[in-house]
Amino acid sequence: MNDFIYDIPVKVFFGKNQLGNLGPELKKYGKRVLMTYGGGSIKRIGLYDKVVAEIKKAGLELFELSGIEPNPRVTSVNKGAKICRAEKIDVLLAVGGGSTIDATKFIGAATYYDGDAWDLLTAKAPITNCLPIVTILTLAATGSEMDPVGVISNMETKDKLGFMHPLLLPKASFLDPTNTFTVSAYQTACGSADIISHILEEYFNMNRDLYMLDCVMEGLIKTVIKYAPVAINEPDNYEARANLMWTSSWAINGFINGGKNQAWSCHPMEHELSAIYDITHGLGLAILTPRWMEYTLDDTTVSKFYQFGCNVFDIDKNMEPMTVAKKSIEKLSDFFFNTLGLKKTFTEIGIDDTNFSTMAKKACMGGVLPGFKPLNQQDIENIFNMCL
Repeated sequence: MNDFIYDIPVKVFFGKNQLGNLGPELKKYGKRVLMTYGGGSIKRIGLYDKVVAEIKKAGLELFELSGIEPNPRVTSVNKGAKICRAEKIDVLLAVGGGSTIDATKFIGAATYYDGDAWDLLTAKAPITNCLPIVTILTLAATGSEMDPVGVISNMETKDKLGFMHPLLLPKASFLDPTNTFTVSAYQTACGSADIISHILEEYFNMNRDLYMLDCVMEGLIKTVIKYAPVAINEPDNYEARANLMWTSSWAINGFINGGKNQAWSCHPMEHELSAIYDITHGLGLAILTPRWMEYTLDDTTVSKFYQFGCNVFDIDKNMEPMTVAKKSIEKLSDFFFNTLGLKKTFTEIGIDDTNFSTMAKKACMGGVLPGFKPLNQQDIENIFNMCL
C-alpha cells in the first residue's frame, strides 16, 4: 500500500444539545457573520430561529444569503463573495446540506479573488485564502461538512466541477440528527445512495490495501443498508438518522482513502448528467453505479466483487466467485431501486441519449478516466446506454 498523510482538523459537535456552542465557536473568528442557506426549509423546521438566537446571544452581527440551489451555481458563489467583501464578513455559517456547504466554501475563497469565482474551479486562478467556515448540517449525504471539497455548477457552460483545497475545510461542524427528521423519503434515499457511492469509489480498488480499511468500508455500507430504510419509514428515528449522519461524514473525510491514488469513476460521469439535466446527484449515482459495476466486472476484477458480496450482503462464500459477484450487483440494485424506491433508468427521469457523446467526452476529458478499470469515451457512452 501507499504512504499517506491524514489531517482533517474539523471540530465536530455531534448530538441534540450542541447549538449552545455555536456563538462561542463563531466568535473565535470575528463579529460579522454571513449565514448561508437554501430554499427556506430551515425556517419551516424552526432551526433558523434557534441559530439566529444563538448568534444574537453571542453579540455577533448577522448577514444572510438565502436561495442557494440544490446543485449550487457559481452565480450564488459570486453573489456571496460580493456580500463578504462589501460587509467585511469575518466568518461564514453554512446551514443546510452539501449544496449550501459547497457554495459557502467557494464563497469563502472567492472573497479573496476579484474575478469570477469560476476561475477558481477551473484553476485559472489559485485559491490563496478562505474565510473561516462553520457548518450546521441538515442532510446526510455529501460529507462536505468534514472534507476540503466543493462541487459547483455553471449553467451557462453546462459544467459541474469539483475542486479540493485544504483551505476549504470547515473549522467546525454541528451535526444534530434531529435536524434531518424532516428530510423527505426521496432525499433520504438519494443521500443514502450518495454515501454508498463515496465508499464504493474507494472500495473498488485492485491495489493492495489495508485490510482494516476494507472492513471499515464494508461496515459503513452495511450501516447505510440497515438504517436508510428505517429513516425512510420512521423519519424521526434518532438512531437511524444519527447513524446515517456520522456515516456520511466518514465516507468521504479522507480516512478510508489510505493513500489510494486511483481516480473515481461514477462521480465524474454523474457530474455531467446533473450539469445538463440538473438532477439530484444521489439519484444519478444510484442509476449509474450498478451499470458501472456490471461493465467493470470480469475475470480480473471478480475477486473484489466476490469480497463485496460475501462481506456486505452475506452471500454464500462457497458459491462460484463470478456468481457471487453478479449477485452482489443484483442486491445493490435491489437496495437502490426497490428498498429505497429510486427510479432505475434515465428514461424514467426524462433523459435520452442526445448528450451521451458530449458528456462521455467531458467525463474522461477526452482521454481515459483512470478509475477501477480505465474507461475511455466509448466505455462511458456504453455505461450511459446501459442506464436507459
